[in-house]
Amino acid sequence: MTTEVRSLREFKMPDVGEGLTEAEILSWYVKPGDTVTDGQVVCEVETAKAAVELPIPFNGVVEQLFFPEGATVDVGTVIISVAVAGEAAAPAAVPTPAPAAEAPADEAEPERREVLVGYGPRTGGSQRRARRTTTTKTVTASKPAPAAPAAPVAPAPAAPAPVAEVPFGERPLAKPPVRKLAKDLGIDLRAVTPTGPDGVITREDVHAHAAAQAAPAAPAVEVAEVAAVEVPVSAPAAGDVRVPIKGVRKATAQAMVASAFTAPHVTEFVQVDVTRTMKFVRRLKESGELGRDVRVSPLLLVAKALLTAIKRHPEINAQWDEAAQEIVIKGQVNLGIAAATPRGLIVPNIKDAGSRTLSGLAVALGELVETARQGKTSPADMQGGTVTITNVGVFGVDTGTPILNPGEAAILAFGAVRELPWVHKGKVVPRQVTTLALSFDHRLVDGELGSKVLADVAALLEHPKRLITWG
Repeated sequence: MTTEVRSLREFKMPDVGEGLTEAEILSWYVKPGDTVTDGQVVCEVETAKAAVELPIPFNGVVEQLFFPEGATVDVGTVIISVAVAGEAAAPAAVPTPAPAAEAPADEAEPERREVLVGYGPRTGGSQRRARRTTTTKTVTASKPAPAAPAAPVAPAPAAPAPVAEVPFGERPLAKPPVRKLAKDLGIDLRAVTPTGPDGVITREDVHAHAAAQAAPAAPAVEVAEVAAVEVPVSAPAAGDVRVPIKGVRKATAQAMVASAFTAPHVTEFVQVDVTRTMKFVRRLKESGELGRDVRVSPLLLVAKALLTAIKRHPEINAQWDEAAQEIVIKGQVNLGIAAATPRGLIVPNIKDAGSRTLSGLAVALGELVETARQGKTSPADMQGGTVTITNVGVFGVDTGTPILNPGEAAILAFGAVRELPWVHKGKVVPRQVTTLALSFDHRLVDGELGSKVLADVAALLEHPKRLITWG
């Protein structure tokens, strides 16, 4: 009778995107004791750029999950161990962050990390900024004199609600939107009482739990002597909700600040009669000539108009190279589309969009939007953009002054389409009108070039047949 000997294999947090050093574990799809196979997705993590599913690179049985959901883990740190068939058993290693100091020259090269998603392996330890923690001050009240009356003491903050005991690796039942809501409100789902069928936690359950936590505590009785009362330096007001700044939202904020204070922005505006464009969109929808399953929208024709204008004025599809002191005119247009997602604003782009037909552009645009809505946009899809469109009109906004996506020379804002009085063929009649706003980097684009591009986009949307003759 033979006994199978198993050894432990460790899976480390891989480099899931260019230049990233950490990722947050959003969800575990396995628990200790589960059998996994090579290529099976075991967890979903969120980086500063996107949410990514991580596959395990070997077969075996899950031995240990080293971090819970919500933990932020450095690249290169062990996150899961798996027992696999082997020659000898080995003890599980305790995860330790990569050392900050460089190894001596006579030591062996650092281990090459497996990269399952992203742009390639990275070597060396990752550096991570220290986390900001809430500090507290300890206030000790001395014993009052016998003749003095007892002084009232402010009530101490209510103790947090106890968390139900749920074994690690087992998850409370809740749909992804409910998990996202609980995460944003800082609520542990294990502490929420479910009311849905089969013990599923609903949005109402989360809101009810949040309201209970926010309710003021009963006033404490006055005491004459208190020792070591901890008072937070910055206590939140009743009803306040604090949302951690991390992941996509943090990266977006940093990028926008850097862009706003690095590139000198200029924004130009123009109102356009898009009545013919709206009729053209309806005709394409009804005829199905771009494909029965292809989604056709005004944004599609705005994108095609911008790409046609760039073809006529390629100098606007450029990048500023500070190190080389050069302007780099890009050979292809990677068209970014700003998309609002539950994790924040992201800007995936359509590679080489300028070479696509109207039908091909419609297919690519539909896939981009659907992937973004599902939260499955990969880091690669958000790299290398050269120009961007932001559709603020879907929110009923007329226009704005958009901030450039870092590294790009121009961004076009497409406002709401409204029926307005307009002079058409010498008469004031109701027409479909929108407002376009083009922001550009004044280091790369002067007023003449920016005006020509914006004027071309306007002319193409006013007379969409020119998309064929100009393109």
